[in-house]
Amino acid sequence: MKTANSVPLSGPFRSGSLRSGIFFSIFAFVVLVLPQIAQAQWHATVGAQSESLGRQALAFLPNELWIHAGDSVTWAFDSDEIHTVTFQRPGQVRLAFQAGCPGFAAGGSGSFNGTTCISTPPVVKGQSFTITFPSAGNFKLVCLVHANMTGVVHVLDLAQPLPHQPDFYDDQAAGQRKALLSDDDHDGDRDREHHHDSDHEHSGMNTVTAGVGEVTANGGGFSTLIVARFMEPTKVIHAGETVEWTNFDPLARHTITFGVAPSNPVAPINTTRETDGALHGTVNSAADNVHSGIIGAAPQDQVALPAPPLGVTRFRVTFPN
Repeated sequence: MKTANSVPLSGPFRSGSLRSGIFFSIFAFVVLVLPQIAQAQWHATVGAQSESLGRQALAFLPNELWIHAGDSVTWAFDSDEIHTVTFQRPGQVRLAFQAGCPGFAAGGSGSFNGTTCISTPPVVKGQSFTITFPSAGNFKLVCLVHANMTGVVHVLDLAQPLPHQPDFYDDQAAGQRKALLSDDDHDGDRDREHHHDSDHEHSGMNTVTAGVGEVTANGGGFSTLIVARFMEPTKVIHAGETVEWTNFDPLARHTITFGVAPSNPVAPINTTRETDGALHGTVNSAADNVHSGIIGAAPQDQVALPAPPLGVTRFRVTFPN
């Protein structure tokens, strides 16, 4: 009787306990796993530079990612050149980097779903910013400082498979960084400079290339390599001659300074504008202060806005003594 009663009681109890245990384990597994799927974190790099700092990669590395809704991407800044990580509303005109969206996100993180813009302030090496993407969509990434530095983040629904895992993007970023910084297309710069010298023989001017650059593109957007150097660091001339500096970089701006470096690098010092738009200064001695201000390629036209002025693209200095 005792044994008989115990059999029907113990059997279902154990079976039910087993089923309950299995159900609890599955439930716990789902609870633990789903948040990890919905809130994965991805990593990318903003900018890169050579050891000498002379070569700067103006690029998001990589500049195209596929993630799931609810995921976050952390952009680590790896350059002494300033950059922003900015997502704008569709159709929004890119604003000046001093203004932001307008305004800047604070605290090192934020969220973006396409309805309102988000932007970091201009940031340099050693900092990072994380953005969460709660909704599916294709979102364009830009740097407000550099026009030809763009990317895209594709945010997919959770039901859609992702084409790549994080390791893929780490390898891709490293490859793109190496390709940009090791670009040797500029080995002919000295020959090109000599060619420009011959162009100016009639005017008695010597020329110096004040930086070069190269814009490339892929499916995600634009990247740029800049070489921030005077391509001929030593120039020998006769007293009374003029030297002309020209910036061959399609994007980056540079300055030429004799004497004391100004606190405001944008405005020229002790120069006059010539009829072709170039600025011209005179250096009589090492005590003179002459500064070009910002020189670079003429700014790009913008959609729905008046064409910008030509700007200062050349700087000339005469050395009487």
